[in-house]
Amino acid sequence: MKRFLRDNGLGLAFALLFLASLVGQAFAGNAALNEHRLTDGGDPVGLWQYVVSSDFAVDVAENWQSEYLQFFVFIFATVWLVQRGSTESKPAKRLGRESDEEQSLGAHGKPESPPWARAGGWRTRLYSNSLGLVMLALFLGSWGAQSIAGHSAYNNEQLVDFQDPVSWGRYVLSADFWNRSLQNWQSEFLAIGSMAVFSVYLRQRGSSQSKPVGAPHTATDENG
Repeated sequence: MKRFLRDNGLGLAFALLFLASLVGQAFAGNAALNEHRLTDGGDPVGLWQYVVSSDFAVDVAENWQSEYLQFFVFIFATVWLVQRGSTESKPAKRLGRESDEEQSLGAHGKPESPPWARAGGWRTRLYSNSLGLVMLALFLGSWGAQSIAGHSAYNNEQLVDFQDPVSWGRYVLSADFWNRSLQNWQSEFLAIGSMAVFSVYLRQRGSSQSKPVGAPHTATDENG
């Protein structure tokens, strides 16, 4: 068990942080909603009623979709784009998809290589893009969930204000939907771009996201 915890510490730690943050968001969001409802003369709602509501779902989904969009764009962008000196970039000499030999694919596979990397054909092609495709699927799924939950929450507000509800198609073209999406996208692109540039000049001793403290600024694709 001790070895398992050591070997999976990063994933487990972030899983716990995720759950703690999600629970905290539920309590804080419920309190904020009830404060708003009481101000408007409405009745407060219980925690579970809030957790299964569209208000909670849209807040969660809009954050998830922006995170997965960030990873999807960054994964594919780093195939063709480089940032000299950044730990988030590969060296310019490896620009592009690289050769089968460099990637240990097909006949160039090693005994310890994943089976689909050595299989050749469609399985190797699929596996060669599996990380980006999964991130794309998660982004589209969570963005779709945001649109559905946001549509429901938006129409609830419309009814409270004695206005007609709108169709899903009209909602996804609305300012509300795109404001929710774009306010998250810009922060994600800013964060990942900042990290790529800051890692050229700044260091964090012992972190895999940083070069060794004494490495030159021009050293690329190195971590300590």
